[in-house]
Amino acid sequence: MSVYFEDALRFYEESIKEFEEGVRENNTYKIRNSAEKAWNAIIQATNAIILKLLGKLPSSHWERRRMLRELETRVPEMGKLMLRDRYGARERHLHETVFYEGNIDIEDIKYELEKVRAYLNDVGKVLRE
Repeated sequence: MSVYFEDALRFYEESIKEFEEGVRENNTYKIRNSAEKAWNAIIQATNAIILKLLGKLPSSHWERRRMLRELETRVPEMGKLMLRDRYGARERHLHETVFYEGNIDIEDIKYELEKVRAYLNDVGKVLRE
């Protein structure tokens, strides 16, 4: 398994733990940090799948989106996963809205964390093939 994907799983686990602590303690800083950790899980998983399928490591968010588009257009199975759209959605909701803007909606964050888990599951399946 890729070191990037291992990092993704660990960041996701830590994000869940910190989110639960933040909710329990009513600590918005922990909640915001949990969103950023979940976002980093997406980044690391994306790095893992791009490295496996394209043999390159992206150096920026722009490059990740471009490489995901390339994968989706070249590999029909990847297109069905819609990772590029999902990557952009998590960037907006977790990284920008929760972490940077500080908009805390507990139910929405739970929903986003489930989406991160689904993304990791889908990437993990591709990495195991």
